[in-house]
Amino acid sequence: MHRDHRGAGVLYTAVLAGGAVGLGVVVERSRNPIVRIVGTAVATWVVLGGRSLASEGWAIGARLSADDVAGARERLPNLCGRDPSTLDSAGLARATVESVAENTSDAVVAPLLWGAVAGVPGLLGYRAINTMDAMVGHKSPRYLRFGWASARLDDVANLVPARLAAALTVVAAPAVKGDRQRAREAWKRDAGAHPSPNAGQVEAAFAGALGVQLGGRTEYSYGVEDRPVLGEGRAPDATDVARAVTLSRAVGLLTAGLAALITLKRRAPGPRPRRGSPTPTSAASWSPPRGSRRA
Repeated sequence: MHRDHRGAGVLYTAVLAGGAVGLGVVVERSRNPIVRIVGTAVATWVVLGGRSLASEGWAIGARLSADDVAGARERLPNLCGRDPSTLDSAGLARATVESVAENTSDAVVAPLLWGAVAGVPGLLGYRAINTMDAMVGHKSPRYLRFGWASARLDDVANLVPARLAAALTVVAAPAVKGDRQRAREAWKRDAGAHPSPNAGQVEAAFAGALGVQLGGRTEYSYGVEDRPVLGEGRAPDATDVARAVTLSRAVGLLTAGLAALITLKRRAPGPRPRRGSPTPTSAASWSPPRGSRRA
């Protein structure tokens, strides 16, 4: 479907996102409870990336701790699209912390929130949108116009989740011996300077919670971006990579609890009539008390 045109990208995005949402609707409306239960479990397992995110973060942090720069470079493409060959140990640590922060929102908070408010269609639809953005939502010559719709739809889908992720990062800052006030200040002060309306939210909050400085020159396969500085303090190192993973997992746990509450609230039955109150009946089934006459 690729054409160097926004219209082709809109069609591509509509077909794939719509197909994913449609599949979710089929699962949720199935009359077979086994299909609904298994379908929901499989969809949740497919869309969540918290475990793999933590695993890759730990792996890169371990290699950096062992001064295995080559090994860390080899693993970095599993987290982000930067060119690892240009990065030294400090650059790899910064790239990993930033990627862990951004993916905490994209791979954990957002799918849990969309699943809580929209069920299986929300889970699958969000994952389709976010995956398309990762595939074609780049500012490269090939995808600048074709990927525009996927990138913009991903921005919309993440507006609320990214800010929730940042707020929960502030709450969870003590889990890595961070300061909530510092995390809040970095979030409010620096998030808006990031070129992404959403990634900057959680990255700034992570920078403040970890007490490090993120941002700066960032090299991708399609070019170089000079990003604004997020947070204050030193550059992150291998220890901060491990702390970022711990913070990500804490944010994920908080989000899971919140998502469960939202789901229970959404599926709670309506209020029951009070004991002793008259039960509504239809006119056809009403009969007058014994001894009375119909009007």
